[in-house]
Amino acid sequence: MKNFKTIQEYSKATGIPNAKHEHFVVRSFQENMPTVVHKMPAFRHAFYAIALKMNGDGKAVSSHYSEFPEGSVVFFNSPFQMLSWDIAPNWEGFYVLMTRDFLAQHTIFKDFLERFPFLKIDKAIPFQVNEQETKTLLNIYQQINEEYHSDKLDKFDFISAYVLLLLNHVKRYFHKETSAEKASQIIRTADLKLVSRYQELIELHFREDRHWDDTKNVHSPSFYADILNIHPNYLNAIVKNNLGITALQYIHKHLLHLAKSYLTQTKLSVKEIAYQLQFDSPNNFNNFFKKHTQNTPGKYRKAANI
Repeated sequence: MKNFKTIQEYSKATGIPNAKHEHFVVRSFQENMPTVVHKMPAFRHAFYAIALKMNGDGKAVSSHYSEFPEGSVVFFNSPFQMLSWDIAPNWEGFYVLMTRDFLAQHTIFKDFLERFPFLKIDKAIPFQVNEQETKTLLNIYQQINEEYHSDKLDKFDFISAYVLLLLNHVKRYFHKETSAEKASQIIRTADLKLVSRYQELIELHFREDRHWDDTKNVHSPSFYADILNIHPNYLNAIVKNNLGITALQYIHKHLLHLAKSYLTQTKLSVKEIAYQLQFDSPNNFNNFFKKHTQNTPGKYRKAANI
């Protein structure tokens, strides 16, 4: 399955015009129709999308839904959701795509996922909107589009403000369609899935048969946050809320578990264990182990009669 990490890769694969900017694009569906791939097999992308579809036939599949309600619909996609579509060339409306880098560049999006937690769920929920709401949203998209294609130096200051307004509208629809109890349950489930993915990534990156680029710091939560497409601070908060320890403490706990297992169950040298656990030197592994156990790896092994 294809995984598009940039808007440019996504644009090329789906047959739409190249994006004017690397980290943000706004486009009308009408603009895409002459060249878009009308039947797109399953794929994933690494950015956020918010769309207003006013007309159009066919179906789009994202997580759990395959057909939109009648009339105007607002829907969003978050990073790494599985997507596919089989559409007719008659879609009307607008959408924006934005990367995590775009969000990080604008302080207006500070604590982005905490303010808009529905964006971390892995189900892209479509919301039907009435005529007045459609006009309001269409106006926002048109304002974004006008700024985007202008030569004004401060255009992204305005675009970020319009996007924030758009997100608040989607948040309103989410809470309108979802009870507080159900919303809390959906978000809680999303948090648990995120923690589970974090744990799986750590397990994967310290497997005996996996060796990674030396420039990648697999001991750092930031490494995994980047893969998960979230801010390290947010990852830390979610891990702490669900496991009771920080994201870094979880990595250290896993490293200690593996280190003790290697020391007590294998004949690998301390040096070999250090490199197996991706420490850049045996000395750093010794310091890490002693800090957390008040013992050196050699003494720990000797005490276990290995």
